[in-house]
Amino acid sequence: MLINRIIIAGLGSIGKRHLRLVRNLLPKADIRVLRHQATSEVPEFSNGCFSSIDEAIAFAPQISVIASPAPFHIATAQALAEMGVHLLIEKPLSASLNGVMQLLETCQKQGTVLLTGYNLRFLPALQRFRDLLGEGVVGKVLSVRCEIGQYLPSWRPDNDYRQGVSARRELGGGALLELSHELDYLRWIFGEVDWVKATLSRQSSLEIDVEDTAHLTLGFVQINDGHQLIGTVNLDFVRHDTTRLCTAIGEKGSLRLNGLTGEVALYEAGAKEWRELFSHPHQRDDSYLAEWQNFIECVTEHKTPLITGEDGLKVLQIIEAARHSATSGGQMSEVENVQVRKVSL
Repeated sequence: MLINRIIIAGLGSIGKRHLRLVRNLLPKADIRVLRHQATSEVPEFSNGCFSSIDEAIAFAPQISVIASPAPFHIATAQALAEMGVHLLIEKPLSASLNGVMQLLETCQKQGTVLLTGYNLRFLPALQRFRDLLGEGVVGKVLSVRCEIGQYLPSWRPDNDYRQGVSARRELGGGALLELSHELDYLRWIFGEVDWVKATLSRQSSLEIDVEDTAHLTLGFVQINDGHQLIGTVNLDFVRHDTTRLCTAIGEKGSLRLNGLTGEVALYEAGAKEWRELFSHPHQRDDSYLAEWQNFIECVTEHKTPLITGEDGLKVLQIIEAARHSATSGGQMSEVENVQVRKVSL
């Protein structure tokens, strides 16, 4: 399959990144941008713009990236999926579960690819972290702890943070949705989440109408020996020391992933310091480029993407459980485990 017609839906910072990367990967393709406002401006790296979904459908794209704010993902994706368009949908898949199951069933019926954009899975350091745990380097994992945070105004210092997606509820903002990468890769490494306890709060004086801090406790589905792994995930928009750490604490030591530096380190039982096992510094584009390469390979060779639509659904189910817990005083909330129905072709 020769890919030569592409739609980029949404032209925020991530949409622009996708546009630039796919232009480099497919230099001869006709790439159009779908924007909700009509404009005569032709964005750099594109061949033009559409201002309506009808125009985009008439263009007959083969693939599309959905990079608009999360609350608008499903409507655009559903319209394109019904036309047999392969989809790369930025994370999170949506801001809620509404319409997600229908979208996944449509893609299944059409036989099209849906890749959810949790691009951290493509980081070599995260992949090595997962492999080392699978190899038993720390023995049985007893606890896992994730710490992620960055001061929101410093994310994109050239823009007014108050107008950005992260700061606004109507655009799908808030620490829980915006920093949901960890919920995806923890599932990938440790399996399904059974229950969640959560508190969501606004602790700072940032001018936002969403939570700037989320504290989650996750109970993973019990394994054969009856042990239930418990994980904690702390997410925030307030800390000035930008952090992305995940530590797995095991019977024989601890394994730590630094998602910013690409380092994986081991602290063995009886040791006096951490020992680096792996280091792969990365640039911001690297994981997005690997994601694109995976997407194109899946489309052209009929393969299953590393992060499927169902993976995106599972993260949203965890998020919904966290929201329910937070509104009930932090009580335990079971994670809904509704499966995508198999559609007869």
